Amino acid sequence: MESFQVGAVDVRYTEHGSGSPVVVLHGAGVDHREPEACLEPALAAAGGLRRIYPDLPGMGQTHAPESVRSADDVVDVLRGFVDGIAGEEPVLYVGHSAGAHYARELVDRRPEQAAGLALVCPLLPETRDVPAHRRIAGPGDVGDEDFRSYFVVQTQEMHDRYQRYVAPGAALADQEAMERIGERWALSRPPEGQVFDRPTLLVAGRLDSTVGYAATADLLDHYPSATLAILDGAGHALPHEQPGVLDALILDWLGRCRESSATIGAISTVSIDRGDR
Repeated sequence: MESFQVGAVDVRYTEHGSGSPVVVLHGAGVDHREPEACLEPALAAAGGLRRIYPDLPGMGQTHAPESVRSADDVVDVLRGFVDGIAGEEPVLYVGHSAGAHYARELVDRRPEQAAGLALVCPLLPETRDVPAHRRIAGPGDVGDEDFRSYFVVQTQEMHDRYQRYVAPGAALADQEAMERIGERWALSRPPEGQVFDRPTLLVAGRLDSTVGYAATADLLDHYPSATLAILDGAGHALPHEQPGVLDALILDWLGRCRESSATIGAISTVSIDRGDR
């Protein structure tokens, strides 16, 4: 992994490829490996993108000192990180869950730099109508409670993905730091100050028992150039449970970003090789 110092925080990150920077932010309690596994196939297939996957403060290999005490502090760190690695280049943002929470604020702070925004199962202050968790596939006895409370598709294949891409990051999470930040998880200035009219993708799982799907649809007025997709057969682990649909949505979003900005390279039409991801 590489590192970039932002104040007292040494942000650790992985990157692939070259071209227009796309910053991908993971959710709470995991690390960069989860979105890297789920999103890298489509982002790599698109071509012309420098894909950047940081570990958020207090997770993975990015330490969160005592000075990082709130969501605002996390965004301050991420803003410094993006400024340092991307400079003045237009940036694409992708966030899953809490990562989407932070991505929205990064865009709102510097909308002129943001070339596009993709939010997958976003954590939102306005979360409402969250359905009860239920299993829709699998025998019901695969894995532990952490797995079964996250996935609605509880097959051996999904458990293998959990073990490979989720559990290792969860084991590294600094629980004390997460609790400290979690006490002030709401941003002091919600990212609704101005309409963002660049290409946006909003994706939610119809069975998401963590953040629901209804509040994601409420964002349409704030993002007038948004595509909204609410996927059946998926919960909060949607990137694992519906990878093919998410691939198609990401590629469509990237194509719209290219059309709206001359700085984004052409999007490839090659097929996606997910390999063993």
